Amino acid sequence: MDRLKKHDDFLAVLKTRKKAVSKDLVVHYKISGQTGRLRLGLAVSKAVGHAVDRNKVKRRFRVLARRHENLLKIPLASDDSADSVDLCRFLSLDCVMRAKPSAAHVTFNQLDKQVEKLFLDINHTLSAESQLS
Repeated sequence: MDRLKKHDDFLAVLKTRKKAVSKDLVVHYKISGQTGRLRLGLAVSKAVGHAVDRNKVKRRFRVLARRHENLLKIPLASDDSADSVDLCRFLSLDCVMRAKPSAAHVTFNQLDKQVEKLFLDINHTLSAESQLS
């Protein structure tokens, strides 16, 4: 999983207005042009707390995103049947995980469940969209 670093890339993801929301975080996402590339950006504002708290939330988000990144690997619908999984191509996705102020006060396990649910929601939404097209 690569990182989303440029301000313009963050804005592009946020402008698509596609998101999945839970109690303590919001995941904004956008399908990008390159095949199979997954990029993640983190947005943790000063409303979350002091620098120590913000850094703790960012560390947790990075760990949880790596733990559940396989949920965001959505196969592309192909014209011919692929015999091998290696030939399977995945949708390219840019995500921004944005912390709500309450994210600093929840346990790691609570965040883990929320991230897993949000990534599954994104997976189901994008899988359904790719089936239609």
